[in-house]
Amino acid sequence: MKTTSFNREFVRDILIFGGILTALVVLWNFVGIPGAEAALIDISDSPENIQEATGGEGSFRTLARTIINFFLYFLGFLATAMVIYGGILYVTSGGQEEQTGKAKKILLYAIVGIVIILLSFAIVNTVISGAGTGNEAAT
Repeated sequence: MKTTSFNREFVRDILIFGGILTALVVLWNFVGIPGAEAALIDISDSPENIQEATGGEGSFRTLARTIINFFLYFLGFLATAMVIYGGILYVTSGGQEEQTGKAKKILLYAIVGIVIILLSFAIVNTVISGAGTGNEAAT
């Protein structure tokens, strides 16, 4: 019973945190912050390695999107590795119920993780790109 209660509380806390974080990002992008449109990195002043790392962009939104996308790609790689690990575990289980159950759980959680990562990628890129063009058109 405690494990189920802990899992429900953990999922609830993650959903609350994700909702608050999403609301803050949406609010920040639509309301805007004074001076947020100004570039953080001046292209003429920044070293070449910073220009290459940011794709020649100096705006905070573009830089934030690049960093978030990097972490989402990394999480996608980890989730894919977990799918491979779960598949190997399932194939080598030899029909043992414990091992097949463990492998099925790993596969299920990894696939759910991939779906969440893909949705996060789509939402982040849509919100940041859309809010950036909306604020620029208003000024």
